[in-house]
Amino acid sequence: MDFMTAVRTCFAKYVDFSGRARRSEFWYFVLFTFLVGVVTNILDSVLGTDYDGATSGGLINTLVSLGLLLPSLAVAVRRLHDIDRSGWWILLGIIPIIGWIIVIVWYCTDTKPGDNQYGPNPKTGPTGAYPPPPPAAPYGSGQYGG
Repeated sequence: MDFMTAVRTCFAKYVDFSGRARRSEFWYFVLFTFLVGVVTNILDSVLGTDYDGATSGGLINTLVSLGLLLPSLAVAVRRLHDIDRSGWWILLGIIPIIGWIIVIVWYCTDTKPGDNQYGPNPKTGPTGAYPPPPPAAPYGSGQYGG
């Protein structure tokens, strides 16, 4: 799954806490939220909407972070489902340091093979195999002819 597909999937499943999410989907969305956070911090500094000269955060950052909260939670829960864990395990992150480490290790764990109680394997799909790629177009039959 590429970056744009992962972001689109996470927004399409905005509050869908069921199913499974691959590692690539989860980590690309984490990268997206990080990049959006950097951009909104810069915008807050430039527009003067930061909180009393704070080095991070501001009005724009707060509003965007609230908008990204639910899709971030949803993809995190789906990621835990992918390794056959309940989404409630996300609350382990409340425990400082030890809880964070455990949850991050789980986020990095590979997909459990086969289907589980949360749905079909996202790597192989419901059929059990990757779909075949479409056949390549013959040389010279592109958009501009040739």
